[in-house]
Amino acid sequence: MFYDEALIYVKAGDGGDGCVAFRREKYVPYGGPAGGDGGKGGDVVLYVDPKLNTLYRFSKQHHFRAARGEHGSGQNRHGASGADLRIPVPPGTMVYDADTGALLGDLTLPGQELIVARGGRGGRGNARFATPSNQAPRIAEHGERGEERNLRLELKLLADVGIIGLPNAGKSTLLAAVTAARPKIAPYPFTTTEPNLGVVVLNPETEFVLADIPGLIEGAAEGKGLGHEFLRHIERTRVLIHLLDGLSPDPLEDLATVNHELKAFGQGLMDKPQLVVLNKMDLPQVRERWPTLKARLDAHGHQALAISALTREGTQELLHRVAHMLAEAPKEEHTVARQIPIFRLGEDEKAFTIQREGEGWRVRGTRVERLATMTVWNLEEAVRRFLNTLERMGVTEALRQAGVQPGDTIYIGDRELIWEE
Repeated sequence: MFYDEALIYVKAGDGGDGCVAFRREKYVPYGGPAGGDGGKGGDVVLYVDPKLNTLYRFSKQHHFRAARGEHGSGQNRHGASGADLRIPVPPGTMVYDADTGALLGDLTLPGQELIVARGGRGGRGNARFATPSNQAPRIAEHGERGEERNLRLELKLLADVGIIGLPNAGKSTLLAAVTAARPKIAPYPFTTTEPNLGVVVLNPETEFVLADIPGLIEGAAEGKGLGHEFLRHIERTRVLIHLLDGLSPDPLEDLATVNHELKAFGQGLMDKPQLVVLNKMDLPQVRERWPTLKARLDAHGHQALAISALTREGTQELLHRVAHMLAEAPKEEHTVARQIPIFRLGEDEKAFTIQREGEGWRVRGTRVERLATMTVWNLEEAVRRFLNTLERMGVTEALRQAGVQPGDTIYIGDRELIWEE
């Protein structure tokens, strides 16, 4: 089975908690606060490993978690940061947010990286909160939670040239004849159920990657056969070899059938340069009908070639023609992998909404939810700081205007608070 799609869950590491501590040394009566900060949580990073060619790993493992940061401690000792979790993926992997469908990045180059979940920052220790008016603060923060998300990975093979055609046209035989690839070959349709890649080396300066694309039958664009599973792999190619079966009752009808599916699928597949090639010239009946077929193909604007993938007749001319077409074909442009911030920036971070939820009220917003998560609720000064921040942000007044009553429950993140005037 060819693994070219996967759904995974990733969770970055939580930040470590800050510490409340004070210096206690002989002859230092006013040592002051000395609680260290927590360490940052590890990121989850996808990176391109050129040795991989499928998403098979993700059929066995679906959940990935990075290490959390260590907690701070006394004597101003900060916690260590959690290690990043680095996950290898094959070249050509497209990364989507599974919940929103947004494209997060297109990983195509060896070593290319994409941070898909950022680790939470470490909570501050009480040494960070010392001020001239509060020289012995008993305030610290919990570590920030690491980002988590569901991802959909989709692999599109990175090949320069794709061999297309109806089943049994000899695509796998051609791939085996001109590269070191050894695909499964048998004398019946649908032998090939997964794409195969091979490298063609014409000379020290000319080489390209060739892919055998299976699964194209009438109705493939609507999902018949292996349609959508493999049509997308053609998107990455720059040139197409359209292989025709010399024993087919009407090779030109076969040509029209496959091209109709490419057009129906869209994505610019019909705009790619095509080289039409008739296969199985080793058979006398095919060789006999070739002049007639060539005349018909020429009449339709196709400068077709005839080969025998089995005996390799005409394959060198084919490869040189393809190399020339590649030299003239435009380079593919891929989406640049971008880094995804864990929090929105600017005014959106301070924005909040208030909604009725059951018998209580739900407050949503990036900053306010982060503040509730990082507050240490068993420290009175920390709770007082949280409430003062809500007042400055306008959350308290907005709740009053919404109609909150004493005794109502206020939900912020996973925290539940009781409103009291």
